[in-house]
Amino acid sequence: MRPPPPLAPAAWQSPAWARCLRRYLVQLPGRLRPSAPLCGRASELSGRLSAMRGLLCWPLPVLLFLLQPWETLSQFAGPRCRTGPLDLVFVIDSSRSVRPFEFETMRQFLVGLLRGLDVGPNATRVGVIQYSSQVQSVFPLGAFSRREDMERAIRALVPLAQGTMTGLAIQYAMNVAFSVAEGARPPEARVPRIAVIVTDGRPQDRVAEVAAQARARGIEIYAVGVQRADVGSLRAMASPPLDEHVFLVESFNLIQEFGQQFRGRLCGKDLCAEGRHGCQHQCVSTPGTFRCACNPGYQLAEDNKSCLAIDHCGFGNHSCQHECVSTFGGPRCRCREGHDLLPDGRSCQARDLCNGVDHGCEFQCVSEGLSYRCLCPEGQQLQADGKSCNHGCREGHVDLVLLVDGSKSVRPQNFELVKRFVNQIVDFLDVSPEGTRVGLVQFSSRVRTEFPLGRYGTAAEVKQAVLAVEYMERGTMTGLALRHMVEHSFSEAQGARPRALNVPRVGLVFTDGRSQDDISVWARRAKEEGIVMYAVGVGKAVEEELRQIASEPAELHVSYSPDFGTMTHLLENLRGSICPEEGIGAGTELRSLCECESLVEFQGRTLGALEKLTQNLAQLTARLEDLENQLATQK
Repeated sequence: MRPPPPLAPAAWQSPAWARCLRRYLVQLPGRLRPSAPLCGRASELSGRLSAMRGLLCWPLPVLLFLLQPWETLSQFAGPRCRTGPLDLVFVIDSSRSVRPFEFETMRQFLVGLLRGLDVGPNATRVGVIQYSSQVQSVFPLGAFSRREDMERAIRALVPLAQGTMTGLAIQYAMNVAFSVAEGARPPEARVPRIAVIVTDGRPQDRVAEVAAQARARGIEIYAVGVQRADVGSLRAMASPPLDEHVFLVESFNLIQEFGQQFRGRLCGKDLCAEGRHGCQHQCVSTPGTFRCACNPGYQLAEDNKSCLAIDHCGFGNHSCQHECVSTFGGPRCRCREGHDLLPDGRSCQARDLCNGVDHGCEFQCVSEGLSYRCLCPEGQQLQADGKSCNHGCREGHVDLVLLVDGSKSVRPQNFELVKRFVNQIVDFLDVSPEGTRVGLVQFSSRVRTEFPLGRYGTAAEVKQAVLAVEYMERGTMTGLALRHMVEHSFSEAQGARPRALNVPRVGLVFTDGRSQDDISVWARRAKEEGIVMYAVGVGKAVEEELRQIASEPAELHVSYSPDFGTMTHLLENLRGSICPEEGIGAGTELRSLCECESLVEFQGRTLGALEKLTQNLAQLTARLEDLENQLATQK
């Protein structure tokens, strides 16, 4: 590099000449570094020393004036950058490796950068901290609102001249400098937070983890390295993308180049691209700020960020018979469940699924919205298939006690099948205080009354109580259970009706194995007490014991199933046996079908059944006529 030209009269007042001289003086020591043998550069050394001797002969005030940072002071001339609100904190390395004249250059850099920003309480707030082995706040974000006050504080800055604890400085900036107490605006204000770290060396502590925490809190970090700075540390500190947030400057004299780039980034910052705008639908960038917009069919809410759907139905001009739905294109009518929208787009018509599907109902189909259900005539109950009907015990009065085996041989999953089987028996009973009363006793090694005869007055209550029964496990004391039934279950205290009313008493024993105690005594006593006994055996149940428990004839009172999964085939036999009007109810005698009274009774029942069939046929005929009329109307 050539030395500056001779000093002409008044030439020292030229900024261009001063820049040339200053650059020459600053770079001269660096060019004398011993990167090659000293003897090989003797002539160069001699020439440069001569030039320096000439310069040192100038008056000292002139030299100091010429060394003033003309580049810095003129660097940011022009209109100020209008970025919108920012919270900007400079984190300055003032360790001992930063020489005094280098620190002075950095000081002038800060002053020049401030002059290019729109500083103010509602615009850019600026804070400065310096660090070495410790951290010192030069002035916080909320300290000054005038640029002159900030410049005065920066010019009075004294370097700390110790170690390089960059991680400690980042932690201070994150926890203190960007706190609301220090003047930072609260997070809900969504004001961008920017930290500019300027350092010339390698950190003496860890920076990656604390920098990641700072970035996670929404702080955007620019890392500026000068001369000896470690590039890896800079990249660990900076925000992504790294090519926009990491700057490496060869010397402090060139730090103004970063100032230009940084100022350009702030002035050209796309606040929408940063993703912190909070707009629900769209963000529209404008110089130094942004605004939120909504997608078609929506309007901006009062917070100027959220979007609300435009309620076209609220205008009251939709004319929908049932419901109005607001869409992007305007209001649309919708019908309630079980109805169809007519071609006019406003009216609704009930949907009759019974006419449009093969429902399979034995007696009557009833449409209910998107589904249908089957009904049975009065006096009949809907079967488990939900379609066919059967006769329940609607004419008799019975006190029925069920003895259910809860021994460990049954096992929990099969016990659940037993409870379901019991509820299927309840389905064909006319459960009521005046009709059939039901009690349940469970036995294993001991006996437990789950609920007595007089507790529940409806089938629904009985079925719910059955489902709530808990499995006992352990042994099989069937004889003990029979004794309990005879002595307690059919007592008036337990809900049985007095004997004077001649209400049949029926006991049904359900077991899957051999009893561990004697059953003969209490099985005989039960029948002597007038209790009609039924025995249902499953799996390893002993036929001899079943016959001993059951009343005569055994063919009508004993049922057996090889496993729990096939028990349902026993239901029809039990229904015909337990219901007094259909089988061998308590207090009735087995009569010959050829006797006169039996024939008369059979004739009466047959005529009653024919009358019901005639009624059903008339109802079906009426439905067919109604369907034909509907088809004719649609044509």
